[in-house]
Amino acid sequence: MEADRARPDHARPDHARPDHDELASLKVVPTRHYARWAAALAVLVVSVQFLHGLVTNPVWQWRVFGEYVLSETIVTAVGVTLQLTVYSMLLGFALGTVLAFMRLSASPVLRTVAWTYVWIFRSIPMIVQLVFWFNLGALYRELGIGIPFGPVFWSVSSNDLIGTIGAALIGLSLHQAAYCAEIVRGGVLSVDQGQLEAAAALGIPRLRQIRRIVLPQAMRAILPTAGSEIISLLKGTSVVYVMAIGELFYQVKVIYGRNGMVIPLLMVATAWYVFLTSVLSVAQYYVERHYARGAERTPPPTPLERARRFLAGLRAAAAQRRRPAAPLGGGHG
Repeated sequence: MEADRARPDHARPDHARPDHDELASLKVVPTRHYARWAAALAVLVVSVQFLHGLVTNPVWQWRVFGEYVLSETIVTAVGVTLQLTVYSMLLGFALGTVLAFMRLSASPVLRTVAWTYVWIFRSIPMIVQLVFWFNLGALYRELGIGIPFGPVFWSVSSNDLIGTIGAALIGLSLHQAAYCAEIVRGGVLSVDQGQLEAAAALGIPRLRQIRRIVLPQAMRAILPTAGSEIISLLKGTSVVYVMAIGELFYQVKVIYGRNGMVIPLLMVATAWYVFLTSVLSVAQYYVERHYARGAERTPPPTPLERARRFLAGLRAAAAQRRRPAAPLGGGHG
């Protein structure tokens, strides 16, 4: 019996070969995943229950939410939040790129300075840095230009030079630069060093190697983490409320402190943060797709392309159903 099982079908005797008609008549029963179905049902029940409470619970006060979500005060505060995010992102990534290449430098001095900067600014909480820069005038009353350890030719009051917005931008940018430096350094290290050796053998200048060879390839590794860092920075700007800057969370806090509508005003801030992060996520997806062209000859379709294909399939199926059936008789009598 074991020997017959080990033989292929064509080598078995006729009485031992399987009956193909009998196999074709067998009913195929798919595997049943009861645990998966139970988990999906539980998730659906909880989701529906949450949505039901979101609509019917009067504490949410959706009327108040609708009154303030597009008000002039909130929209202006959203603009301040975006300004802080954009300026801090640009300054942070510019300084972070310099720090990343300092850490990759052959100079021990540059490597040590960059490593120390990253270590310090990643160790100190952002809110502590913001409060420190906000009170810089207590430490240095004047900032000037002159000869080191010698006379000062020009000076200005610290409070006049660095205002509230300036202190917030400095704190956010310096904090962001420490994280951006590690993101850029990781992306540069992901590039094959053989390409740099080939570029050096061809006599391409070092700066052009970095600008035209290293960074375009490193962007594919940099972008996913950089996108998450930008989204984190957008939400992190809410910390500047301690400096009384009129960004989104501060204005929401002022409004609900005046009228007592805490929940609907917090939902206003939540809705705006969700909207802004969603826009950034979509932008990140398309930027990553752009820089992936060198690695993927045929990138996967975008959600918009998938939607268009799905609609085209529905239209084709509808047209097929509307098409009249062909007559059974093919010839004329």
